[in-house]
Amino acid sequence: MHLGLIGYPLSHSFSPAYFNEKFEKLGIKDATYKLFPLENITDFPNFILNNKNLTGFNVTIPHKQNIIPYLDELDISAQNVGAVNVVKILKNHTLRGYNTDVYGFMQTIAKYLENDFLKSYPKKNHKAMILGEGGASKAVKSVFLEKNIPFDTISRRENSSNYRYENITQDFLAEFSFIVNTTPLGMYPNIEQAPLLPYNHLENTHILIDLVYNPKETLFLRYGKEKNAFTENGLTMLYAQAEKAWKIWQNDL
Repeated sequence: MHLGLIGYPLSHSFSPAYFNEKFEKLGIKDATYKLFPLENITDFPNFILNNKNLTGFNVTIPHKQNIIPYLDELDISAQNVGAVNVVKILKNHTLRGYNTDVYGFMQTIAKYLENDFLKSYPKKNHKAMILGEGGASKAVKSVFLEKNIPFDTISRRENSSNYRYENITQDFLAEFSFIVNTTPLGMYPNIEQAPLLPYNHLENTHILIDLVYNPKETLFLRYGKEKNAFTENGLTMLYAQAEKAWKIWQNDL
């Protein structure tokens, strides 16, 4: 079994260590997980031609959406979201895309939707602010839609379906419980970056979730912690979606 990760950049990724440790624990000797930096999706056909021994691979920023035209099939999970983070290469060389980010993010927010948490949470209803509009953002939106949690999207480009960061006032910020960073801002090695928010207006009722997991505490999360907000990095999502991907590669579930 030969697996990998495509995207760009990839220096932040924990995936090789995660899967290689899994191979060792399971006693799987003929298995590898490698990084394949792919800056331009137009190079994807050559990547496939040069790696014919692959069983499958993960897809990360910036290719979760633009890889779709290069795939032969989409599982219902990817169809529903409109983004792919897992590809399985079938025996007939068919490329089938899946989305396990939805499952991963569902596991991330589960504890905040449980009765034990909600009993002590002062806000009556959740509302979510989603930072970014890429493939990961689509997965996050899918989860909030399933959980009937209303959301607004914040982007550098304003249109009829989102707001610009400059629009976020103290009153606007106070409307939300979840604030989810789906952008790569703050990801290693650019750890001094953070989304442009009025962090001084954060409150202890805000739940800040960063899909970035390297570093474990981004500047975005650090600002939240300083205001006694709930904070969560992307490791739960990483591990959960990776386990789902592992089942797909093994069993084509």
